[in-house]
Amino acid sequence: MILDALVPRRIGGVLAGLVTDEPVIALHGPRSVGKSTVLRRFAADAGVAVVDLDDIEVREAVIGNLASVASGPSPLCVDEYQRVPEILDALKGWLNREGSVPGTAILTGSTRQDALPTTAQALTGRLHAVTIWPLSQGEIAGVHEDLVARLPGDPAGVVSAVPASKTPRHEYAERVCAGGLPLALRRSAAARSRWFDDFVRASIERDALELSRIRERRAMNDLLGLTAAQTGQLLNISASADKLGVSRATVEGHLRLLEDLFLVVRLPAWGTTLRSRVSAKPKVHVVDSGLAARLLRVTPDKLAGFDPSALTEFGRVLETFVVGEIRKQISWLDESVTLGHWRTSDGEEVDLVIEFDDGRVLAFEVTSSERASGSDFRGLTQLRDALGARFVGGVVFTTGTRAYTYSDRLHAMPVDRLWTSVADAAER
Repeated sequence: MILDALVPRRIGGVLAGLVTDEPVIALHGPRSVGKSTVLRRFAADAGVAVVDLDDIEVREAVIGNLASVASGPSPLCVDEYQRVPEILDALKGWLNREGSVPGTAILTGSTRQDALPTTAQALTGRLHAVTIWPLSQGEIAGVHEDLVARLPGDPAGVVSAVPASKTPRHEYAERVCAGGLPLALRRSAAARSRWFDDFVRASIERDALELSRIRERRAMNDLLGLTAAQTGQLLNISASADKLGVSRATVEGHLRLLEDLFLVVRLPAWGTTLRSRVSAKPKVHVVDSGLAARLLRVTPDKLAGFDPSALTEFGRVLETFVVGEIRKQISWLDESVTLGHWRTSDGEEVDLVIEFDDGRVLAFEVTSSERASGSDFRGLTQLRDALGARFVGGVVFTTGTRAYTYSDRLHAMPVDRLWTSVADAAER
């Protein structure tokens, strides 16, 4: 899978709507995810220039003229604002004088805004943060995927709308290993592996050092590898500390830094008050399945095999892949939702739970098998019974061909339903 053209991003439409309401919008995400491309397209449509703080001459000019830059024509478009975080203070001063005018500034950054200590309080209540995730499979294929948007309204109808899957197991493995980072997708398999290695090196040796003076650089690199080995699993900080030979506090601090750099994402436990036996530990996912596969040194041929180690690795990275695809679709919704996982102390689990503001819940389980067995539905069944009417629907994603209803509000679907347009299929 080689990407040979620029891909229109769904987040561009979200951004166009936000500027009518929000004074300052910060587009955050991993390095090389396409933030600059989204910003430049927006700036071109708005007829303004982009202030690129990765350019040292531009950066020095901005540092010497912060007030003038902040009070220039709107919208002010600043790329990689973490290079000069004082720009947030300058914007705050301008907004204090002129009022919170919607569409004042659009910023991009490769770190979370609250990870910058000198600016943690700047623009409180005036800055709306949006995460740009790696390309979705629908964006890569040019499909307007809408599964997550449509499931809450009619899960059974969505199940019956799309024809049988034709995606073979090996193609799933290839998609998982390719991931969604644009610059990686533009390379052959061998060149992509080198790119992922350079990506990790730059993130840890450059970006991490800019955010925090870390002494255990090797430990942080090793922690990323250990986190990849745990992707899709409960986070065990103590075990990681023991393996690395460092303190638990060091691991926790380095893990937060990996999160700040959008290399890993914690998925918190959800619904811990539903039952006293429910685990409160978060799960951890590498931000991109292609990056996870490279860190684990697995290839599509290995993942598509059926030896026990391959089946385990495929299950974990496939879960990270699916959770990532769902997270991308959620980022385009108008309404905010709460994400988490649900797991009881006796091992029953649900890989991903989505709770809407009105209390409705969708839940998802992922298996690398072609068929969903009864055990795959056990966690979903328990959650459905615990929530009652709040439970809208549960889905087990498989690598098989069929979608069907298993029991009341519980369904099985092929993974590739995630990048199928339900609306287009329903019209056929």
